Amino acid sequence: MLRLSALYRYPLKSAKGEHLPQAALDKLGVVGDRRWMLVDEATGRFLTQRTDPQMSQLSALWNADGGLTLSAQGFEALDVEVPEPEKDLRGVTIWRDTLRVPDAGDMAADWLSRFIKKPIRLVHVPVQRARTTEAGYGRDDDKVAFADGYPLLLIGQASLDDISSRVGRPLEMLRFRPNLVIEGSEAFAEDGWKRIRIGDVEFRVVKPCSRCILTTIDPQTGVRDEQREPLATLMSYRKQEGGTMFGQNLVNDSNGVLEVGMPVTVLE
Repeated sequence: MLRLSALYRYPLKSAKGEHLPQAALDKLGVVGDRRWMLVDEATGRFLTQRTDPQMSQLSALWNADGGLTLSAQGFEALDVEVPEPEKDLRGVTIWRDTLRVPDAGDMAADWLSRFIKKPIRLVHVPVQRARTTEAGYGRDDDKVAFADGYPLLLIGQASLDDISSRVGRPLEMLRFRPNLVIEGSEAFAEDGWKRIRIGDVEFRVVKPCSRCILTTIDPQTGVRDEQREPLATLMSYRKQEGGTMFGQNLVNDSNGVLEVGMPVTVLE
């Protein structure tokens, strides 16, 4: 039987993830997931572990009111409130998308600039300012916050076990930053799914996830693997047109609440 074996949320894009026993869903996926992002102060360009691997050591916990609690070794914790949705808007760029979103203020920017060691700003995306997902996949009204392209990412536990066996050591699921982990399927069974249901929520499987250098960063230490693993091994057998694929991007068709242990039904 297929079951939901793990749930994750990443409140601040590319910072540490949270392991959740349950999670509510809204139009943008897991409530609180990647609603915050760091950008270069001068250009507005987004920051991730790809260029700033120390972000893997930054904790940004989501608060019940939607704000963040920032913490890192050697830094005093800082609570950040959700900025007003139409005030202090800043132009930002994430991949090919440009949008205007509220800035979280100077105190958060100073704290984070000291941690990253360059001038940056913290921004938040309210639902009404969210991006549209990639044209040609999903529906015209599908929205995404600051995740790379889609609201949710699913990985089968057996798929992680497969790549771990090929690399020769257990790999952390957090290297691949999924929201949903499914247990009980064969390795890469998710590649063939088109629609699934968990609890009362149905999901569309819209596109495989192309992986990058971020997967080579140890989520515990922030150190990049000198042999470029597990990306090098993934490229040897998961490279397709469009990239090296691992995991599936999803869109939820309704709101609801998910809990670890829920059965998963493949509808198509």
